[in-house]
Formats: sequence, C-alpha cells, structure tokens
Amino acid sequence: MHAKMPRVLLAGLLFLLVPSQGFGLDLPRSNHPVFDRVVTLVVDNFHDPAALDGFGAAVRRELNDRQPLNSESPGPQVDTAIERILASLEASHTARFKQDTIAYYELADIFRFAIRHDMKRLFPPDGAATYAGVGMVTRMENGLRFVSDVYDGSPADKAGIRVGDEVLSVDGAPYREIDSFRDRIGRTVEIRLRREAGTQPFKATVAVERLRPLPTFEKAIDNSVALHEEGGRSIGYLRLWTLSSPDGLDIVARELATGRLKDADGVIVDLRGRWGGGPPDAAELFVGDTPNFRLIPRSGKDMLANVRWRRPVVAIIDEGSRSGLELFAYALKANGIPLVGTRTAGALLAGRAYLLPDDSILELAVSDAVIDDDVRLEGRGVEPDIIATFPLPYAAGRDPQREAAFEEMRRTLAKD
Repeated sequence: MHAKMPRVLLAGLLFLLVPSQGFGLDLPRSNHPVFDRVVTLVVDNFHDPAALDGFGAAVRRELNDRQPLNSESPGPQVDTAIERILASLEASHTARFKQDTIAYYELADIFRFAIRHDMKRLFPPDGAATYAGVGMVTRMENGLRFVSDVYDGSPADKAGIRVGDEVLSVDGAPYREIDSFRDRIGRTVEIRLRREAGTQPFKATVAVERLRPLPTFEKAIDNSVALHEEGGRSIGYLRLWTLSSPDGLDIVARELATGRLKDADGVIVDLRGRWGGGPPDAAELFVGDTPNFRLIPRSGKDMLANVRWRRPVVAIIDEGSRSGLELFAYALKANGIPLVGTRTAGALLAGRAYLLPDDSILELAVSDAVIDDDVRLEGRGVEPDIIATFPLPYAAGRDPQREAAFEEMRRTLAKD
C-alpha cells in the first residue's frame, strides 16, 4: 500500500473567483482602454503586492518610451506593451489570450463561470465556448512550426498526424490556429506536413469539427486509455490532458475500477497536459488509503462511490505538467511513485480570468499556493526520478518519455 499523501493546506491552479483587493498604486494612464484595464486589474487583484513596484516601473517605461502608448496606438504595439508589463510580474497564470489562439477558447471554457455574463455574447446562441478545429496544437522551434499535441481520437489523430510533424500549410496558406479552420466545419482541409528533416512533404486530409474544449479533453482522456500485453503482464496507459473537465477523473476512475484497465498489472499515468485545474486531492485516486466503495441499488447496477488503485503506477511529466497537474505529480512522488520525463512547469498559483474591452482574456494569478506549511512549486516545479527528454522536431510520432515510462513499469513488474 502507498504511504499516506501529505495534507494539502492550500494548493492548485484551482480556478478561483475572489473579491477585488485594491492596493492603491497610482499609475499614469495611456488612454488605451485595453492596456489601462490590464493595469487596473493587476493593481487590484494580483496576489503579491510586493511585485507591484516593479510592475509600476514597467508600466511607466511603456508610457515614457520614444513611441509612448496612447489611445491611437496600433494593435501590435499594444500587444507587446501588455506582454512586457505582465512579464515584469514573473508569475505563472498571468498572461493575455486573444481570439486567434486555441488557448483563448480552452480558457474561456475553463473559466466560463468567471465570464458567465458575457458567454452568450461571445459564443451565440447558447454561450458554449466552441471553435473550428482538428484537435492539434503546434509550437515554434528554431523558426519552424511543429505539432506539439494531438488530442487522442481527434480528426488530426485519425488522419495520421503525429507529434513532431512540421506544419507547412493548410489549404495552401500559412497555418493559423483558428483562421485556418474558420467557416470549414463539416468540410475537410488539406494540411501539408513534413515528418523528417529534408524529406518531401506529404498531405493529410483532415475533417474540421466544432470543438468544445472541455468535452474534447474528456474524449481525449477516454480515447487515450489503452492496455498493452507484454510477456504475460498487462500495462495500462492513460493521459490526463487536464484536471479542469467535469468528468475527466470520473472517466479514469471508471476505467480503473470496471473498465479497460481493471485487470492491468500496472498503470502509466501521463500528466503531460494542457491545463491544470481540478481538486487538490485528485491524486488520491492513486495514493489514497481509503477503501474502494460501491453502491448497489435495487437495479443491481453498481455505482462507484470511491475508487483507489492499489497496483503499481508510473507517471510521465514535462513542462506541460502545470498547476493542478504539478500538485498531482508532487503527491505521486511524495508517495514513492516514480516520475519519468523532465521537470514540470513550476506554475502553481491560483488564477482567474477577466474579460478585457476587446474581448481578449486576461488570466491573472490571484492567490499563492502552498503545500503543507511552506512548500511552493511556483518557479521550481517537480523533478523527475528518471530523466527522459523529448526532442520535438521530426519526432515522427516517437515518444521517448512514454517509452522510458513503459521500461520503468516493466522493471517494477519484474520485481513482483
């Protein structure tokens, strides 16, 4: 049996709604509505008052520049200025997201209660955050764009797109996270990719769907579940893309208790996610010492009330393991469960969202997060027990971190 999990006093990217706390910092105004609103929100709500002097200095620099910010400043200048003043806070959960990014829609769904009064206006007619997409995320490395995530079971996954593929174009035009797929729901697009450096590109025909972020994450968690039979032993695998979805942990519990993983000899839990969130005790599913518990009504159909996995676990972490997923990783490590991969993001504060005048979203750290009496993961992260790096460019679907986790599980099971 695993050791008991340390008691958590305050933790998480537990998405919070907290009252405003003004600190009375008097700063000059630019008269640009978006910039000035960001300044006001930070001064009134940022969790650490000690950081506001440096923030104020950053704001003044933008207003005293050779081209000072004003009400007529072009969008790119405003974007850069906001990025710089937020960076001066040196805090996670503190950034602005615009409507041309997938992150905007994912955060709008995660923070839907914080911006609930604007949801129907932003996402008519029913107020559900959705976007046209194919279920993949990319990032730039050395001036080139590569697929960094493919959501399990998504159109991109079904079309054979793999992590590490270089993205060259969509329907002959440069790739754009949102605009490449806008107005194409129910149709297909042709994505031009390169799988290995210096080789000829290939094309993937991909269906465009209307994606709602949290249900998309839940489907990806469900579709990630797999059971691998090796030498008479079975190793289960699942990926927690986020802890923010309402039913994500329920899907995992069901699969462990009565579903595809119930007979696994060990389970690999992939914490390389997109967003954190979730309850601070989420890891109790694997490290808690309370018993399994079922309710059996007259119908005879079991209802799971409490699930605890008692067999071996190995977890995978990297810089995508952030916030609530870092707390999850910390709890696993504290209970002797090996972590494979690279250091987590070091992004464990509590954040909330604010809608800005141009309908962009400001995510702002509004509370510190402390484990037990004095452990803070912000800026530090959680170190792996077994280091395994993952060079992204031209990975061709290979996953050395996952491979290392399976190897560790094989060693664990061989000891039994």
